[in-house]
Amino acid sequence: MQDYPHLQVVFVDDGSKDSTYDTVSNAFKNTGNVKVYTKINGGKASALNVGIAKADSEFVVCIDADTQLKSDAVSKLMQKFTSEKVAAVAGNVKVGNEINMITKWQNIEYITSQNFDRRAFDLLNCITVVPGAIGAFRKAAVLEAGGLTTDTLAEDCDLTMRLHRIGYEVRNCNDAISYTEAPETMRQFMKQRFRWSFGVMQCFWKHRDAVFNPKYKNFGMVAMPNILIFQMILPFLAPLADLILVLSLVAAGFGLIPASITHIVIYYLIFTLVDVVGAALAFAFEKEDYKKLIWMIPQRLVYRQLMYYIIIKSFSKAIKGELQGWGVLKRTGNVSQLSSSSATDVKL
Repeated sequence: MQDYPHLQVVFVDDGSKDSTYDTVSNAFKNTGNVKVYTKINGGKASALNVGIAKADSEFVVCIDADTQLKSDAVSKLMQKFTSEKVAAVAGNVKVGNEINMITKWQNIEYITSQNFDRRAFDLLNCITVVPGAIGAFRKAAVLEAGGLTTDTLAEDCDLTMRLHRIGYEVRNCNDAISYTEAPETMRQFMKQRFRWSFGVMQCFWKHRDAVFNPKYKNFGMVAMPNILIFQMILPFLAPLADLILVLSLVAAGFGLIPASITHIVIYYLIFTLVDVVGAALAFAFEKEDYKKLIWMIPQRLVYRQLMYYIIIKSFSKAIKGELQGWGVLKRTGNVSQLSSSSATDVKL
């Protein structure tokens, strides 16, 4: 339940093959502020476009079906629409199913990378992704930008970029919290991250003319180069750094280089300490339990290798011109009281 008044829920069933539509329709047939629709399967973007089209309010809040919102999330989001120039507000996504090592790693990533970065980009008005798990939009701005498109796998990223290009502001609201269901197996995790990586590459290429283009202000001068450097180039180099570390230890052990094994280990520990301090700062902002930082060490070692594989695979698919579908991610329902809506229409 949300504490925001005049709330209307628009549920869009994207051609599911089970009894989803009938179940939801029957459950809410006597609820005045809930609308339930079904359509031929066309993907998440097309389902959201239907939901936005059916909404008759000035603002819409889009969430995923496996996402649960805190009771004040919508109210917090709406407080950020302080001017007509604000087209969208990104919420704070947290992992709601920390049940094993993989989900714990993802929770750390959400805290130290995605949410922390978004805080900084908010100050520069160059947020590149309003997350699909929780994001508020000015309906008129979305329609002006052309709605959600189906030519990339990252429709939320593409829409955010198009809003920047037509001169709107995109804000962040860290107090608007949602809990999402993260992949619980390595196979599902790899499938999701490949889709994300491939989708971001598609968006980057689609909007490549904005890179270092002062016309688009910080979006072109900061955000787009950031994607190029930190999401596309550095993932290639990170595994190389690990390889150099191993080779240096071997070379030092055989006396092939002047440095000792002790010196190499000390340098690596200093690097790791800097990484942990940065993560601790992110944890402080999020008011998270510092004990979770212990999972950072294995996470960093494993993630670098996984992301290297994912980046290589994404580049390979892109170069070959192969299209990639969304696929199906298995949901377990381990986030308690999952929200059943895919789009929430906020009436003012």
